[in-house]
Amino acid sequence: MPVLLFRLNNVPDEEAEEVRRLLDEHGFDTYETRVGFWGLGVAAIWLRDDAQHAAAREVIDRYQQALGERVRQERHELDALGQAPTLWRRLMRHPFRVLLLTAAALAILAISVLPFLGLID
Repeated sequence: MPVLLFRLNNVPDEEAEEVRRLLDEHGFDTYETRVGFWGLGVAAIWLRDDAQHAAAREVIDRYQQALGERVRQERHELDALGQAPTLWRRLMRHPFRVLLLTAAALAILAISVLPFLGLID
């Protein structure tokens, strides 16, 4: 019976491709499903033989552990160089976007709160 092995929701294409390649290299029999037009499906990689689930899960877990360590290392290197993304750097890089998002958040807050402030009088 097929078993869900790896969800593809919000997974970068590079990571999904690496997982596909890794599963292929280890000889696991997998197939993919897509979300579909209406978004009712599950975007995932499925394992056809549930007897291989523990081994496949171990391969993916090792990959994700290594990926996490690599990303953390890259982050530390950016921190050391003073190039890590921060709120201030994003503000300086995209001031108009930050201004628009702040204005939108304030407008939503005002629309949400104003009816209750009118009830207090």
